Amino acid sequence: MVLLILSALSLALIVVKIIQLLPSRSGAAARENAVMLWAKGQRDQAQAAVSSGKSPADRVMSYAMKSLAGGFSGPALNAELLRRGNEEFARMNSLIRVLELIAMISPLLGLLGTVMGMIQSFQALEMAQGSANASVLAGGIWQALLTTAVGLLVAIPAAVGATLLSARAESAGQMIENSVGRLMLVEENPNAA
Repeated sequence: MVLLILSALSLALIVVKIIQLLPSRSGAAARENAVMLWAKGQRDQAQAAVSSGKSPADRVMSYAMKSLAGGFSGPALNAELLRRGNEEFARMNSLIRVLELIAMISPLLGLLGTVMGMIQSFQALEMAQGSANASVLAGGIWQALLTTAVGLLVAIPAAVGATLLSARAESAGQMIENSVGRLMLVEENPNAA
């Protein structure tokens, strides 16, 4: 029963994270266009190009542009951009640890079921006082094999989902870093565009 609950929880988490991370890598062309506009001095158009974006990189870059346009720059701005980028990255990675935990404990719960099934089989064998037939042992062995299989069936999708979702979040984190880094370079040297 616990494994079925973990299975439903892991599938629900995978769906939620897919929906959340779907737009996380979008808008690269709009951000590149915004950097070009920024380099040409068309700051309002550059801000408009990223302000409606749905990705974390768009949100951090939009904040960076508003701050630079308002005269906020230097180490304080860099620290704030780093904080915002880390916050976005943490939001993207939320609940992935739960999937990793499910992937780790499901086989252990399956193994626990295996041990319990084998204990049941040997208890049945003892109760039969040595005159056991296959039907006496079959129930415990069946339970043992079933729980092992269910544990693995829960763990495999959770492990695959956690790995793929984590990779997507890391990729989106790199996009934040690249976009904001490019903007700051262009701010210092407009010819770098």
